[in-house]
Amino acid sequence: MGFGPEITLLVFVAFGIIILSVFFTFVPVMLWISALASGVHVGIFTLVGMRLRRVIPSRIVNPLIKARKAGLVLGTNQLEGHYLAGGNVDRVVNALIAAERADISLSFERAAAIDLAGRDVLEAVQMSVNPKVIETPIVAAMAKDGIEVKAKAKVTVRANIDRLVGGAGEETIIARVGEGIVTTIGSSETHKHVLENPDAISHTVLQKGLDAGTAFEILSIDIADVDVGKNIGAQLQTDQAEADKRIAQAKAEERRAMAVASEQEMKAKVQEMKAKVVEAEAQVPLAMAEALRNGKLGVMDYMNMQNINADTEMREAFSKLNDPNQTPPSGK
Repeated sequence: MGFGPEITLLVFVAFGIIILSVFFTFVPVMLWISALASGVHVGIFTLVGMRLRRVIPSRIVNPLIKARKAGLVLGTNQLEGHYLAGGNVDRVVNALIAAERADISLSFERAAAIDLAGRDVLEAVQMSVNPKVIETPIVAAMAKDGIEVKAKAKVTVRANIDRLVGGAGEETIIARVGEGIVTTIGSSETHKHVLENPDAISHTVLQKGLDAGTAFEILSIDIADVDVGKNIGAQLQTDQAEADKRIAQAKAEERRAMAVASEQEMKAKVQEMKAKVVEAEAQVPLAMAEALRNGKLGVMDYMNMQNINADTEMREAFSKLNDPNQTPPSGK
């Protein structure tokens, strides 16, 4: 049993729709027509090849149309190679157009290299035309008279296209300018000189060639604000005096402790000697008793010695009667 002509026609129509769908999927006809109308000759097979190479044709054709309208001569192979390398084709083309309008020498290879290096090539071109102002944080430094001076600068920079690849960024510029401010303030005799001539800071810093090795060219350095801070010199002297005082107190306390220990040691020796004297005096009566027993000492001799001791004590008492600080000895 065969199919009718209506069914056969429907099959052919469906097959044709499928073929057209696949064709329009791989061949962006509208984009090809748009390029052809703009004077950009891109072949159908070139667009199909972009699809096969996993390149979005609109990412190549639209920037190519833009470049051709701006008078730039670029090829699809250049743009497609940059796209496959991971670059931003549209941004590179916009940068080339901006550079062409500003009469800045910039080749496609240089722009592509800058873009692949991770820098915004369009922003760099715009910064070359319209310089950028970088404001540094407040930098504090001390003049030779010990007074702290705080300064803040505004640095006007312009992008250096030739040094964008491998050149240092804004952080390096800020660090170098801060270093120059500290050096200039530190070499000033007084803080008044800095306050009277703030432009001396910008002149000194600008002469140092701080933009060497960076991606920028410094046009001017302007001091935005200068303030007086603390009297660091006086504070340091005060801290040093306080430290010296504490050291002296510690040494005095050490000497006092040594003196007290020496005094206590001498008192102990005195007590020891007194004990020896008392011990020796205790031996006298024993010796006298022994002498009496052995007949080496008579009773009259002993009594004469007692009378002499009593007479000596009486004379000492008389000599101390006129001295209020002395206490007369008590009689036995």
